[in-house]
This record gives sequence, structure tokens and C-alpha cells, in this order.
Amino acid sequence: MLGKIIGAVIGYMSGGFTGLLIGLFLGHQFDRHLPFWAVKILNKVLAKHHLEVQRAFFEATFSVMGHLAKADGQVSEQEIYLARQVMARMQLSEQAQLEAIELFGRGKAPDFDLEAVLQRLHRAAMRRRELIQVFLEIQVSAGYADGELQPAERELLLKIFTTLGFGAAEFERIDAAIRAELHNRQAGGGVAGRTRGMSTEDAYAILGVAEGATDAEVKKAYRRLTSQHHPDKLAASGLPPEMMKMATEKTHEIRTAYERLRETRGFK
Repeated sequence: MLGKIIGAVIGYMSGGFTGLLIGLFLGHQFDRHLPFWAVKILNKVLAKHHLEVQRAFFEATFSVMGHLAKADGQVSEQEIYLARQVMARMQLSEQAQLEAIELFGRGKAPDFDLEAVLQRLHRAAMRRRELIQVFLEIQVSAGYADGELQPAERELLLKIFTTLGFGAAEFERIDAAIRAELHNRQAGGGVAGRTRGMSTEDAYAILGVAEGATDAEVKKAYRRLTSQHHPDKLAASGLPPEMMKMATEKTHEIRTAYERLRETRGFK
């Protein structure tokens, strides 16, 4: 069974659905002759890789956030506050907070190697686009720390998106969703307030659909985003446990947007 799982995962990451089928077949052949000691070794290898993904994500998140804060020439108090807010939302341990602050400072350094950090994250995440997307969403949110996205920050974010395999259209979609989420939080306050008071404009932007979209398109967008941001799926992909609370909040935001449009449109 383990061989099938490993083969399917590696196959899918390497070649999509076709790769998954090939991986399943090869994994089945592997299972038939897999000794117990080999299972233990494979489990250790997978666990080690999982930790490497979590580590790469954690380091990239805070160092790139620091680099982005410096993009317009100076680091504002709001940007520092946002970084600390992200740490607070993650409920980091004291040691992890100190490390995150150090990484943030490292990202501000003139000799910071952005390309190397992004490539390490890209290699570790392999084909897990949902994991990379969470990273990009965090960085876009960081760009709005002082209330607006400066031209230099926008240019840097586009470079980060491109390096990680995301295009300009995906940047615009994520950017619009982040702006809607921030607007909703400012307008509604706490979680309960957001549930009651989200505007339809924000709901459409969060789901990434136009106001003229059909009910079927709204439902499809909701299912896709829910799947991409499901905490269990992200945890399996390598999202650090410190960031699971943020993933849960994101799924709540998506659910709230969907419920708002369902109420407005009157579909079930």
C-alpha cells in the first residue's frame, strides 16, 4: 500500500494525472516485494522531506516579507507591525518568534539572495501549487501593510510570482482577493461582524468571479478555493503547523463569501 501512495504522489507531482496512473502501477509492483526494513526507511525519508518543506516555507515567508518591506526604500512601522501580527496569528513560540524576526531582518539586508530563497522553496514544494499559493497570498498581504501597494512592491511581487511559476493574471486575481479581505476586515471588525456584513463586491473578489458569473461558476470557484485552502490538504503538502490557524481563517473567509453570494442570489 505504501508503494502505491508514494508512487501516486510522486507520479502526480511529476506528470499530473497520467503520472499518477503510472505511479500507482509502479507502486503496486513495488508493494509486492517491499520488505519491512524498506518501509521504515521510506517513512523516514518522507518525514525528513516533509520537515524540509516546512523549513523552506517558514524561512522564505519571513525573509521575503522583510525583503518586500524594503522594496520601496524604507521599512515602515506598519510593515514591522504586520510581520509581528503574522507571528501573533501563528501563535509562534518565543524561540520561533526570535527566528522569524531574524529572518525578517535578513531579508532587508542588501546582499539578500531572493532568487536562491525562492528556488529553494520551489524545489521543496515541487508541484504543490496550493502551498506556493498560500506563500504568495501572505506576501501580497504584507505588501498592503501600509495601506497600499507601492509600485516598487508591485514590481517585486510580480517577479516573485513569475519565479514561482505564477503569471500576471494570477497575481491580479490574488491581489483583488486580498484587497477584498482587507476591506472586509476593516469594515466588519471581528469574525462575527464579517459574517454579517460582507459586501457582495468583496464576496465576488474573494471567490475570484465576476458579478455576471452564473450560479454554477460561483459554486465551482467556491469548491476549487475550498479544496486549495483546506487545512488538512495544506498540512499534508508541508504547510508549517504554525501557519495552520491562518489557513483555517482563510477557509472561513471563503465560506463567508460563498454564503453571502448564496444569500444574495438565492440559490441552494
